[in-house]
This record gives sequence, C-alpha cells and structure tokens, in this order.
Amino acid sequence: MKFGIFANLAGQGRHEEYDKVLDEAREQAVYCDETGYDSIWYTEHHFGHEGNELISNPILMGVDIAARTKNIRIGQAANVITFWHPLRLAEDIAMLDQLSKGRVEVGLARGLYGREAANLNTLADPKNQEQNRALFEETLDILKKSLSNRFFSHEGDIYQFPPKGLKWSHPMSPQSPEFMDMEKGEINKISLMPGPYQRPHPPLWQVIDSPRSIEWAAENDIKGIFWMPTVKELKGRFELYREKASKARGYDVPLGEGIALVRDVYVAETMEQARQDAAEAVLNNYRWICHWRGLGNLMDPGEEVKPGQELDYDFLHPRNLLFGTPDYVAEKIQELKDELNLEYLMLWVNHNGLSHDKMMKSLKLFTEKVMPRFQEKSVQLNWG
Repeated sequence: MKFGIFANLAGQGRHEEYDKVLDEAREQAVYCDETGYDSIWYTEHHFGHEGNELISNPILMGVDIAARTKNIRIGQAANVITFWHPLRLAEDIAMLDQLSKGRVEVGLARGLYGREAANLNTLADPKNQEQNRALFEETLDILKKSLSNRFFSHEGDIYQFPPKGLKWSHPMSPQSPEFMDMEKGEINKISLMPGPYQRPHPPLWQVIDSPRSIEWAAENDIKGIFWMPTVKELKGRFELYREKASKARGYDVPLGEGIALVRDVYVAETMEQARQDAAEAVLNNYRWICHWRGLGNLMDPGEEVKPGQELDYDFLHPRNLLFGTPDYVAEKIQELKDELNLEYLMLWVNHNGLSHDKMMKSLKLFTEKVMPRFQEKSVQLNWG
C-alpha cells in the first residue's frame, strides 16, 4: 500500500509568518522523504486572507521541495487548470518534472470558489458548470498534446495554438514541414520547451466527486482522488470508476486501481488525546468546505441530513476520520483495504490551526506504528 501526504497548509494569521510556514513544510517533506512516503501533494487556492488555504502555486512549491528531497514524488492536489493559460501550465509542469528528475504527479481540478474564478478567469465560473467543464476538458487536451509530442497544434472552441497566419523565418531556425506550412511560410505546430522528464507525460490525477466527474475521469484514463464520503458511499463511487475504466480500456480493472483516497489523520497515544489535540482543527477544515458543499457528502447511501444537524466531532469521527490510537487508525485503514481494495492513501495531517509540533508528533506516530503494518503485509504478498 502506498502512503502520501496531502499538504494543505493552513492557519489563521499565518500570512504574517509565511516564512515559518514554509520552513515547517520543508521539515515535513524532508522527514517524509527520508521515512519512505511515496508522495507529497500541495494545493492551489487564491486570495485566502482567512488562512484556510495558504498555497497559491503548488508547482512552484514543488520546485522548492524537489531541491530538498531525493525520492518522494511531488504532486499537486490540485492544479486548478481552468485558472491557468494551458501552455504556461504545461511548461511549468515539464520544468518541475525535469528539475525533480521525473518525480511529478499532476493533479487536476475545475475550481470551486467563485471568488477565485472571478479574478483569474471568468470562463471558469463554477456557477456555469457546462462552460467550466468545457474549459477544463479543452485545457486538459492541450496539456496532453503539449506534454506528449515534440510538435503539436490545437484548434478548439476556446484556444488555438498556434494562431493562423503566424509567419516565421530565421536563419538559425531552418524551415521544416515538421512544424510549418512550407508553401505559406507559416507555423502550424509549436514545441514545448522543455518537455517532461517522464514520457509520454507525468501521471494525471483529477479530484473527483460527482458521478459525472467520476465517469469522465475513468473514461479518459485519468486517475481519481476522493476525500470526504463514508466507506459505504465510497464503495459505489469506486465501483462506478472501475466499471467505466474497464469499459474504456477493454479489460476488467480491479476495484481500487487508479484511485487515491484522502483521509484526515491524527494519531495519538489515546483516543481522547487525539480528540483533545486536533478535533477543533479538523473541524475548521470542514466548516470551511461544507459551507459550500453542505453535509450531504458525509452521509451513507440512502441516509439524509437530519434537520438541524450540526457539524461536530461526534458526527464526523465515525464517518471518515482516522483520529485515534495507532491500533484504531490501523483498523480503519484495514477496513478501507477490505471494502475498497484501496491502494493509495493520502494523509491529510496539516489541519487548520493545529500546531506544527503536534502535526509532526502525530505524523511520526503514524510512520513508526501504523505504516509498517501495511508495508510488511505488502512484502509478504509479493513474496507469497
């Protein structure tokens, strides 16, 4: 089983000590690199003066982490690609892949917050879902083309690369039918520089939730990242991804293949200590996101949100939190493996308002007392 870190850095007032936030993130990444974690993933959010999300550019963050680590893979969970110029995004991904010598995992998202879209790209307005999806899909198409080919072109509803009628003549750039219409002397293809280290391109992931997004990702060979739902609800979503992926690929895809699950994690010596240390911090994460999403995504199939239901620790803990002793957390991970055949678990450990010291203490307990149980089982299975 693979373990990664979902590093959504957060904390009210921390914009005033951002240098310290970065130092703490570096310590976390180096520790995870040295102790066998597969990956670390950084988020993208903008204009968040409240402190609930503190990284605006996960690729740039990844460059810093790549320079300080040797083995851990560096992901974005996710690049909100509807906010980016597709060619600039492709160039930055390729550059990070080169700088890290092929350690990049590319996460993709459509965007959730209207405040972000209104200031970065009005075409990405989440209130217009059809337009948002069209922009996402065309941007992704350009990413794939540009990262996978020496020369490429694109003509879509939103973008055209290169534009028609672009003349090109330079003695140090010999004309070639590889990228030119020789009769017109016009460029009809362009080349990404640099290309990625991994070929044809780094692995692609999408943060998915709705049935439509799950189906689209599976049908287009995009790996999926889930977060909130209960095990019972996730089982149906995993099955939907498996069904659509199997049909698209022409063979039976095993349940859980191509899927990662984010789970909020806090490990302590006792159940009560976990609650005391981190309950309020993890609730801050959910108070922020559930303001838009509501509580419906935390319900079992067929279960409805009760009138007046409050978002509190007693409601949340049994549904999806890996908060407790090493034994309790290991038991819940085993349930994920048994029910979902989960292969990839991302730990959300940077809870909103939790001190760095407590986060690191919890992370070390997980590393030393939980993770080895699943690594050992993996070795036994491999050697049969």
